[in-house]
Formats: sequence, C-alpha cells, structure tokens
Amino acid sequence: MAQVAVQTLVLPGEEISPDILPAQSNSSGPLKLGPGLRHVPPSSITPMVAGSLFVDHKKKAIWVENNTGRYIPQVNDVVLATVHHSSTDFFHCSITPHTTFAQLPHLAFEGVSKKTRPQLATGSLVYGKVSSASKHMDPEIVCHNTSTGKSDGMGELKGGMVFDISLAMARRLLTAKQTEEGGLSVLEDIAEKLPFEVAVGRNGRVWVNSAGVKETLLVGNALQETDLHNLNLDEQKKLVKKLLKSY
Repeated sequence: MAQVAVQTLVLPGEEISPDILPAQSNSSGPLKLGPGLRHVPPSSITPMVAGSLFVDHKKKAIWVENNTGRYIPQVNDVVLATVHHSSTDFFHCSITPHTTFAQLPHLAFEGVSKKTRPQLATGSLVYGKVSSASKHMDPEIVCHNTSTGKSDGMGELKGGMVFDISLAMARRLLTAKQTEEGGLSVLEDIAEKLPFEVAVGRNGRVWVNSAGVKETLLVGNALQETDLHNLNLDEQKKLVKKLLKSY
C-alpha cells in the first residue's frame, strides 16, 4: 500500500468512509486529524472545507489540502517566518498575512543564553518549527529541536530569496521521498547541474539560496511553474531543460 493515498475531492459535512482510514490495531497510536477535518462523536470524521483528502498510512494521519484556504499553524509544522518586532522575551514573527504574529522566544535557538541570544532585526527571516498552536492563543515557534537542543537546520536564514507556493506544493516538497510520494523531481533535476539550498515552510513559502541571483531565480521560478501548472514528472524535466538552456 502506498504511504500517502489521495481521494480526489471531499466536501464540507460529508462523512469520511472508514474504509479509507489508516488501519487501527491495539498497538498502534491514535489517528491524527490534520487541517480541514473534525471529529463528530462518537466515531465520524467530516471535512470542514472542500479539497483533496490525504491519508498517510505510516503516520496514521489524515488531512484535507485546500489551496484556496489560509494556512493554519499546526504543532510540528516547519515554517518560514519574518521578524516583525521584538519585545522583552520574544521575537514577534509573521507566518502569513492572515494570522496573528507567532512568538519566537529569544532563547529558542541552539546554544544561546541571555547574553548570547541572537539580535534579529525587523525583516529578518527565520526557519522554525511550530511548538504550540491554539485558536485561543498566538502560535509559538522555536528554532531548535526541543528534544536535543540542536538547530537541525533551523535558525536565521541569510541571503537568498523567498518564493510563494501553494500549501499543497509545500506539503509535497516536505515529503521524505519527493519523487515517489510527492510526484516531484524538479529540484533533483536542477541539482544535477546547479548547486543550491532550499528551506521549505509548511506555510506556503520557500527560501532559495544559490551562487547568484540568476541561479536563485531559476530554482524559484521552476518551483512556482511546477506548482502553478501541476506539472507531471516528464513535464518537470522538460521545464528544467528549458530553463537551464537559457541560463
């Protein structure tokens, strides 16, 4: 069975069939409901928005992707956030234009203390993980692994450019196996010719950094073109070949 299965479309209020849910056993953990779904006691699951239904059998998770909707912070999501201002203990960061500022504690970075905490100016870009999210409170993000204290690639991002992508594209880019699970080869195809680095935020933003502006734009434009036209693997290879030819 494929790890992630997709049901083409679900509509608000219709009950999700138990047949497509991840198999449950006494030793397995609880089913995880992601964005766009709610539990209706005793055992019904219904969508709150129209969109594509995704089922991750390995993680026992289910959620709805809806590109027309706004990003709703979820615990453990990695996000790209822009520092808006700082207060005594927190950086207040913008995740999307539609949500309240996320709080980033000054000490939520690898190996910092009150004396060595980072000095982030307004407009600084950070890559972090959502550590708490509730409709009753502002979300909080951290830039280190809360279990190990290591940065795991999170922290301030310097240089490069940020590109907007759909929430579904962000999810596909964050899959462990982009080609098999996400239907994406565009980054692998470009990497065969150009060195670059990316950081993908679940909030529909991707940071790209390369040797120069031209190379960075090539990578960002390839991602946006693939997203906009929902290109398949063959079409992605043709796009990359075309972009590299004009590079």
